[in-house]
Parts: sequence; C-alpha cells; structure tokens
Amino acid sequence: MSEIRDIESGELPSRMRGAVSLAWSLFARKVGGGLIEINKEASMQLQFGYILHQVLPLISFHKSEKLQLELETGAKVDSSTCEIDVLLTGTSEKHKHRIAVELKCYRTLASSGGKRGATDIFMKDVYEDLAVLERYVECGHAEEGIALVMNDMERLVRPKNKEAKCWHYDISHGAVVGPVSLNTPIGGKPVGITLKNDTHSNGFSMDRFGS
Repeated sequence: MSEIRDIESGELPSRMRGAVSLAWSLFARKVGGGLIEINKEASMQLQFGYILHQVLPLISFHKSEKLQLELETGAKVDSSTCEIDVLLTGTSEKHKHRIAVELKCYRTLASSGGKRGATDIFMKDVYEDLAVLERYVECGHAEEGIALVMNDMERLVRPKNKEAKCWHYDISHGAVVGPVSLNTPIGGKPVGITLKNDTHSNGFSMDRFGS
C-alpha cells in the first residue's frame, strides 16, 4: 500500500501524508462495510477526524516530533474567513509541515430521508474545494492540500458518457483536474473557478497537491 510506503519513508511530511491516506482507506472500508453511517459532511468530518487521530501516534518516531489535529480551523483568504475542515500540523527539529484537508460528501438520500438531487452542484463544489485548498497553500496556512470526496453514485465515478455540462467539473475515476479555468454556470448561477495545479481523481478521493 502506498500509504504504508509513505509512513516508512522516514521524513515527517511524507509520514503525515501516509497517515491521511491510511486513515482515509480505513474510513472508506468502514463506511462501505456499514460500520460507519455517514449522511452528511459534518458526520464525515468527525468520523474521519477520529480515525486520523488514532493513526497519528503510530507515525511519530522521534521525541522531538509533535502532531496536532484541528477541525474547523479559521483561515483568512483574501477578504474572507474560511474554515479548514481538518488541519494536520507536524513539527520536529527539521520540519514544520501543515496539511489542510477538505471533505465533501454526497448521499442520494439526505439526512431527512428525501432525495437530494443537484449532483451538478456537488461536482462544482468539489472544484471549489480544490481552489480553496490552493489558496490555503498560497496564503501560507498550509504547505499541502488534500481533498477527500465521497459519494454513493456509481455514475459519478464511472460514467457511461460525459455529455452533460456538469462534466466540465469532472470527478470521475482517472480524471485529470487542472490547470484550468471554469465558468460553466451551474444551477442557473455564475461560476468562476481557477485551478493552477493538476491533481488526479482515483474515484473516491481527489489526490493531494502542494509543496
């Protein structure tokens, strides 16, 4: 598993990335196996954060290393204040590394039990998360950004075609995202999203990017 190789590689930033990947893999398997019920992003954040918190002590190999996990951390971006879903900070004698994590969840049925619809808005929102992660890195709030995306619709991961305009915001398996500027309106509202980096979708989560 690539996350195990990252953890074993030695350097703290690489181990932190491995911890996020490992926690995500465990989280995904537990959700898929019905051990964790997720019906909205708030519960996703708490459950993933709990698993990551349990993994962190396992990747600390030196007394000088400190690892801290924060949820909903405020961050100033341009003239707005945003909240980083999960912020992982690691410090050692050689490193200070921060990974900002944004989580996005789409369930066919809302927590109220009704059908959600609006998959196009969800797809666009994933790209907005990628853009804000880039801004976190640019503004110095983190050295790296990771977007973790979960949905329960096979057609969003492995579509039979990509003819609808929502596929301008492609989140399917194997999609290469960015660099790109997008302005395709969604839900009758204007959109303006620019991504300077490229990242790849593995169908369940959007891979990391950053320095």
